[in-house]
Amino acid sequence: MSTHDIASLLAGNRLFVAEQLAADPRYFEHLAEGQQPDFLWIGCSDSRVSPNLITGTGPGEMFVHRNIANLVVQTDMNLLSVLQYAVEVLQVDHVIVCGHHGCGGVRAAMGSHSHGLLDNWLRAVKDTELHHAIELEGLDETARLRRLVELNVIEQVDNLGKTHIVQQAWRQRARPYIHGWVFDVATGCIDPVTSMINGNAAMHEVCRFQRAGRRATAAKEAR
Repeated sequence: MSTHDIASLLAGNRLFVAEQLAADPRYFEHLAEGQQPDFLWIGCSDSRVSPNLITGTGPGEMFVHRNIANLVVQTDMNLLSVLQYAVEVLQVDHVIVCGHHGCGGVRAAMGSHSHGLLDNWLRAVKDTELHHAIELEGLDETARLRRLVELNVIEQVDNLGKTHIVQQAWRQRARPYIHGWVFDVATGCIDPVTSMINGNAAMHEVCRFQRAGRRATAAKEAR
């Protein structure tokens, strides 16, 4: 990034401050008082997918964690720390896993090329692709990518619901609701791919990853 690019960011910040103060002289005083978000967003690191921008929310309204391909990995201490703080301290009512069509991480997992360290992170997406091989193999590349993005979100919702943090919160207060969404960069629209889930019965009904995997394996063996 050039010096001009950095300077433009700082200039943009000054413009932001001026615009907010013109609309509300106490804007930053209120912002500094703290946050009370109702939502935790677990999304992709893709620079085109800005959670506040695409949901029309403002600062303080959404707690955010982002990583490549919006994964919920049980050994990821970064994600688990964010999740615990959001659920137990901020007591958010909703946790949203949001993927997006055209995801570069999911596309990389679908291919056969080596991407170095990234291959280890994307192993979960590759496993999802293998479990749903029967459904995916009849689709062209574009349709296969779109469907795998959706299946990946469903799998991450399943992973989220299995965490000790969410399980304990469900037992104590039947919150948070967890949601699986997909954002379409080409249209700007968000489509839910799961219902609202706040218990194991609802999660088992929506997230059929293991059953789908067994069906795919059985069908392959029967050929």
